[in-house]
Amino acid sequence: MYKRILLKLSGEAISAKDFPFSQEVIEDVASQIKQIHEMGVEIGVVIGGGNICRGRLFEEMGFDRVQSDYAGMLGTVINALILSAKLNQMGVKAKALSAVKAESVDMFEKEEANRLLEEGYVLIFGGGVGKPYHSTDTGSAQRAMDIHADVILMAKTGVDGVYDSDPDTNPDARRFDELTFDDILDLNLKVIDSQAAELCREGKIEAFVFNMLEENNIVKAVRNETVGTRIKF
Repeated sequence: MYKRILLKLSGEAISAKDFPFSQEVIEDVASQIKQIHEMGVEIGVVIGGGNICRGRLFEEMGFDRVQSDYAGMLGTVINALILSAKLNQMGVKAKALSAVKAESVDMFEKEEANRLLEEGYVLIFGGGVGKPYHSTDTGSAQRAMDIHADVILMAKTGVDGVYDSDPDTNPDARRFDELTFDDILDLNLKVIDSQAAELCREGKIEAFVFNMLEENNIVKAVRNETVGTRIKF
């Protein structure tokens, strides 16, 4: 079982059909994080902001890329605050940290983050890496390196691993049980962007791609159960 993990969630994963937030999903995710925390695992979480605003959408509307990216970063801070509040409500010590300035949210500092993890806090990282032109994948890989995580758990909505082609259009698509980051780069698989794959390979951090919509799959992934695709360095 992993000692320290980085859980990557998309903003869309915690959204409802007609509302940015699903109370049911947030409670389920927080409940699984609590279970993992009680198993003695140290936990960092990176959460996207696509349920609130997508920087790419603003860019398509003709807005400046830098401003669009900062708007997206602020959306992730909101999600980090909500998830940390839910965890604290459940009795888990949790704290939101941001890479961009936001009122009442502490700024991310590498040394402080590691100290808090050692003290038993669950940390939710918002604001990406604090700079435009960086994807959530890259931000997750960077934070995983910062906290010396063993693995990035890439929780997907409805996708149960990495395939050699799109399973929605190819009924014969084959799911990989295990890959390396060299495979990801050589085969141009789109599960993680190339910059993030390079960071994980250099930092010797595994990744695990799985479907978070299956019952208790976040906990199962931490237990090393075969519920997705493992990507090794």
